[in-house]
Amino acid sequence: MKEPMSLEGYDKLIEEFKYLLEVEKPKVAHEKLVAAALGDRSENADYQAAKEKLRFIDKRLFYLNKMIQNSHIIDPSLHEHKQVAFGSSVTLVNIDTDEEEIYTICGVLESEPENGLISIHSPLAKAMLGKKEGDEFKIQLPNMCKEYEIEKIEYKNIFSLKQNIRTKADFSFH
Repeated sequence: MKEPMSLEGYDKLIEEFKYLLEVEKPKVAHEKLVAAALGDRSENADYQAAKEKLRFIDKRLFYLNKMIQNSHIIDPSLHEHKQVAFGSSVTLVNIDTDEEEIYTICGVLESEPENGLISIHSPLAKAMLGKKEGDEFKIQLPNMCKEYEIEKIEYKNIFSLKQNIRTKADFSFH
């Protein structure tokens, strides 16, 4: 299944993949070799730690590679956003409470639900997709049913809304 993401999200994926493959993995492999040279591997904590780091790096590389291969890059700035789609920032009104909520639909790896960036696979995003301003919809939650009206649909750059952008320091395994 293709995984929708923005160009910036794809670039971050590639950046992390390259960093892990070209910097972090060789560094940890060297740590493992140095630790192995110290003798008995079965009781060598540094060797065991490096071995475990390599395992984590390989798992992450496998996951990132799969995401890269399955990525479907979408540039939401090219769409009109007359109806809710990937990259749309949607202002909703909770019909029961009359409170406004704003959500932006993005890719899985770009999502920050606590900051209003929700995955395109989330139940709320699925309920909104294809809707237009003025449309109402219901979403069934485990304990309740919520009803919303779409007040406004617009485009805002996903990465301008993110508050947790990963850097190379975040890619490392400490």
